[in-house]
Amino acid sequence: MSGHSKWHNIQAKKGKADAQRGAVFTKIGREIAIAVREGGANPESNGKLKDIIAKAKANNMPNDNIQRSIKKAAGEGSGAQYEEMTYEGYAPGGVAIILDIVTDNRNRTSSDIRHIFDKNGGSMGTPGSVSYMFDNKGVIVIEREPGMDDDEIMMVALDAGAEDVKVEDDVYEVITAPGDFSAVRENLEGAGYAFISADKQMIPQNTIAVDDPEMVAKIQKLLDMLDDNDDVTEVYHNAELPEEEEED
Repeated sequence: MSGHSKWHNIQAKKGKADAQRGAVFTKIGREIAIAVREGGANPESNGKLKDIIAKAKANNMPNDNIQRSIKKAAGEGSGAQYEEMTYEGYAPGGVAIILDIVTDNRNRTSSDIRHIFDKNGGSMGTPGSVSYMFDNKGVIVIEREPGMDDDEIMMVALDAGAEDVKVEDDVYEVITAPGDFSAVRENLEGAGYAFISADKQMIPQNTIAVDDPEMVAKIQKLLDMLDDNDDVTEVYHNAELPEEEEED
């Protein structure tokens, strides 16, 4: 899940991906299916597919799995017909949530997501009810290793069109406009940098600090249940939760 774009959030997400690798690969496979259907099976001419392949590699999805997903999606009439959707809602405490959905049955998904919100003291929102609180950005995270040149990475990223490069203790976080994400990612790849994470995200403009342990537990349970749903590919929120909670 993605909160306020701090490294521990990405670390928590990566740890969860390692623990639930099969489910993550299945979700990425659905995204590949949509990209192939919309733009063809050649990543060189299908920028969306190329971006999803980069996301798959950042999640350690084997190349054989990626190619198998592409070939399956390219087969005429094979497999389920998936569509992309966005849901918005609130967690307890007024925390805003945006969900990226890939589903082959919108009625089932809508019912399941509404049930998760209701069960955990949250509520589904109408389209646009919380999205205005977030900015759509490309986010590329590179591990910061000894001997790496901060200035060089910043120069490569900014020259390619990045909006900002944040240098933290153990990572570089490259922020781009959505339209510049692919070019920046490809330039960084070409320069030999490997990614911990590379994806477009909804970044909250402001965050809500949550310190009460009981409220933290309620929000975390809701976020986890949403993240575990098969049809949810990404969970974005504006809660600033204690770091140890994010890393559980």
